[in-house]
Amino acid sequence: MKHVRLSLGVLALMLILLGCAKPPDTEREAGKAAMDAAVSAGADKYASADLDAATKVWDTAGSQMKEKKYKEAKQSYIDAKAAFEKASTAVEAGKKAAADQADASLSALEESWKNSEVTARKMAKRMKEKKEEWTADAGAIRGGLAKAKEMIATDPAGAKANLDELKGIVDKWESTFKKMASAPMESKAVKKKSVKKKVAKKMVAKKKAVKNKTVKKNDSHKTKE
Repeated sequence: MKHVRLSLGVLALMLILLGCAKPPDTEREAGKAAMDAAVSAGADKYASADLDAATKVWDTAGSQMKEKKYKEAKQSYIDAKAAFEKASTAVEAGKKAAADQADASLSALEESWKNSEVTARKMAKRMKEKKEEWTADAGAIRGGLAKAKEMIATDPAGAKANLDELKGIVDKWESTFKKMASAPMESKAVKKKSVKKKVAKKMVAKKKAVKNKTVKKNDSHKTKE
């Protein structure tokens, strides 16, 4: 009877050990589902810190699986699932913060662009050589601002990225206008003098041409004689 009880005890212990040695596939699948849900929700954009923390726990579970530490891996997958769920929950707050930031950037950029347009009109005479470039950039800015307004509600991170690119264009023109303003404009007297020089050069060249033509004509008559 004692032997039977002992055998049953050993068998129970073996079953327990076998149960502990079984890979935690259920917990791993649950953790993977939570990770996929977090990424789909946009945690990589709006809750990156929480997502990174959850990913580290997930990676730890993977390492434990390779070492066949199934008990530890099971707990790690459970912890990873909870961490990924936390990241999913944090997305909404992160998205709102990103939208607020994008709204602020949009307002600031619109104001800067209005000032640039005013400056461009004032410096129209100096803008002749850059007119084509200004026209192209102006179209890109107007279209980009309109697109960013539409994106803020659904994709604030993307909207912010677009606004940062547009800001680069606006900053470029602000720098260009400062350089133009600091460069001295050619006075009317200088322009008039320059025009006179050009006319004088043309007259001299014309006189030379007429003189050369006359000389050639005379030489031709002498040859015939």
